[in-house]
Amino acid sequence: MKAERRRLLALWAGATLGLVIALGVRPVSVATIAAAYVLVLTAIALAALTRATRGMSEWQEVSQFERALRGAVDAPVRPPELVRAEREITLGVASVGHLRTRLLPILREAAAARLAAHHNVELERRPDAARALLGDEAWQLLRPDLPPAEDRNAPGLPLRRIHGLVDTLERL
Repeated sequence: MKAERRRLLALWAGATLGLVIALGVRPVSVATIAAAYVLVLTAIALAALTRATRGMSEWQEVSQFERALRGAVDAPVRPPELVRAEREITLGVASVGHLRTRLLPILREAAAARLAAHHNVELERRPDAARALLGDEAWQLLRPDLPPAEDRNAPGLPLRRIHGLVDTLERL
């Protein structure tokens, strides 16, 4: 409470100092300066009253309108791209058909972008340079001429190998 009183006193002193300076300089008429001073003091008083009544909410019931304005707090939503990537990885682990038709093309696109941006190497035009940068294991999975799977329902790539492949791409 003391801090609030000091704050109000400081605001009042600042407004009064402004009044004294304005009366000394007289950029406008005395009536206009006095009106501005009264307006500033009124604003300070209204702010103090608002602040004082804010703490008295135990006797005030929150209206339905205020409750509707507040609304329900939405749970954080996971980005759709993250959900899609997780789904592709899960299905790529489960099925080699999905791995080769959905997950590897996404990773191949990421590899092509990283190779072009960081090493000025195009995956399809300079396959030898791309293979040297990716390493043999990653190249066997990401090469553009990867043959289709014989058994599309066979298990896909283990999660640790997908993780290693992503780590290789991040290091590019």
